[in-house]
Amino acid sequence: MTGDETARLIYLALLGSVIAGYALLANRKQLGTMLRHGLLWALIILGLVAGYGLWEDVRRDLVPQQAVFADEARIELPRQQDGHYYLRADLDGQRIDFIVDTGATDIVLSRQDAEKVGVDLDSLIYSGIANTANGQVRSARAVIDLFEVGDIVDRNVTVWVNEGELIGSLLGMAYLQRFDRIEIADDMLVLHR
Repeated sequence: MTGDETARLIYLALLGSVIAGYALLANRKQLGTMLRHGLLWALIILGLVAGYGLWEDVRRDLVPQQAVFADEARIELPRQQDGHYYLRADLDGQRIDFIVDTGATDIVLSRQDAEKVGVDLDSLIYSGIANTANGQVRSARAVIDLFEVGDIVDRNVTVWVNEGELIGSLLGMAYLQRFDRIEIADDMLVLHR
């Protein structure tokens, strides 16, 4: 503990003693009631401290995240509150969040995500046509050297950069078919290699 922390602790102890002393003197005729209220506040504060200490565990249960089991070549993706499954991957060392889309044929990067992973947008040739719910959009082919999900690594992965506006990148069947089995059960999408 540093000197500043020790000084703060001493200050808080003195301040607490003064407040407690005043409360005892002011309410000396109602000590039983005051002790009950003090005990109740102590329990409330203890509950708040315990909740704060356990917040990471509670958050993990309330908002589950993807889990990668490299030794079993398995990825578990919990369904999020919006009903979608999301996969977080590192493409050439850059973190990208994908919406898992079984209706998409390819791995489609938004222009922002493509730029983030180092794709030179000015050199792209938009020769592909993708049929989307919003109509046709042009796309350009690019290759990602490393596509990593935890310890599960794919090399030289073809992706398509969408020329139009795309809210997020899509993880389509071109990636999903690299797995032997895909299961959806109990709000969990499980990919097995």
